[in-house]
Amino acid sequence: MIALVSLLVLLSVVVAFVRTATMALTMTGLSQELAQFQAISAFTGVGFTTSESEAIVNHPVRRRILTWVMILGSAGIVGMTSTFFLSFMDASGVLSGVERAALLAAGAIGLWWMTHSRWIERHTSRVIRGALIRWTRLESYDFNELLDLGGQYAVRQFTVRAEDWVAGRRLDELKLPDEGITLLGIHRPDGTYLGLPRSSTRIEPGDRAVVYGRQDLLSKLSCRPSGSQGHKAHEQAVAELRRSLAETTPDAPTE
Repeated sequence: MIALVSLLVLLSVVVAFVRTATMALTMTGLSQELAQFQAISAFTGVGFTTSESEAIVNHPVRRRILTWVMILGSAGIVGMTSTFFLSFMDASGVLSGVERAALLAAGAIGLWWMTHSRWIERHTSRVIRGALIRWTRLESYDFNELLDLGGQYAVRQFTVRAEDWVAGRRLDELKLPDEGITLLGIHRPDGTYLGLPRSSTRIEPGDRAVVYGRQDLLSKLSCRPSGSQGHKAHEQAVAELRRSLAETTPDAPTE
């Protein structure tokens, strides 16, 4: 009985720990989904050699967070495994095997509900964020909230093809801000990165363009063809943005 209760308590601690690590990673600028994925990966000891993992390893604060997650994860998995088997070896004989399995299943369902409850997540996240801000030196960079990435805006990247409208053209020719799109950076095929490129920068085929704006506009831009059809689509996007701004901007006061 004691081993079974200890297992449920240990599982609750693991859930709270992974959630804390997720919150700490989001405070360094990661999205909620990516932060949770990396926290679980580090805790379970599963590694992924992706560009996202490289971005975390190259970041000193994120690297320090995941180092602690991996260390505590190694001990936590061993403890959970041993406690799991001990929970079915009830020397006192108070509970039968079926009763212990039912109690374990009920506890697992309760933990699942706790991890998926919006109300609990909202309140625990507030407590964890407050504790991290107070007792750590992590800077709070919630880019999802700052850029409204959970709403109609998004940050995307697409590989430029030779037949794309943006291929082989300078930024001052494209005039992307006129249609509500901001080019944040360009990844060149040779591995170099141009952050906040100048108006004289030319986008070449093979580049990966990182753009910010409304999701529908970004989707259209990534597949916009070159030639007159692309120019017409650009003019329509500019006109739509002006019309939208005119509708949302209050009329100037008249004297």
